[in-house]
Amino acid sequence: MEVYIDVWMEDRFSGERSKANEAIYTFVAVDETGKPTEVPPLAPETDLERERYAGALRRKQLSLVLAGKMKPDEATELKALFTSQTP
Repeated sequence: MEVYIDVWMEDRFSGERSKANEAIYTFVAVDETGKPTEVPPLAPETDLERERYAGALRRKQLSLVLAGKMKPDEATELKALFTSQTP
């Protein structure tokens, strides 16, 4: 699971807000014996959530390819970045 965190700062006098930082934390759910376990799927609802969800899929595939746990030609989300969608 990835948790995306946006950090904002606010000028206490004007109330103006600006983004200060962002981070992506990756967590693995484990069962009572400490082994990785599945969690219920999440359905992104907003455009930003859908964009971040797609990015998470690409990061996961890249990690698996680099670790030798997935063949590059199986990384469909990554391949889509490099293939033309225009007919």
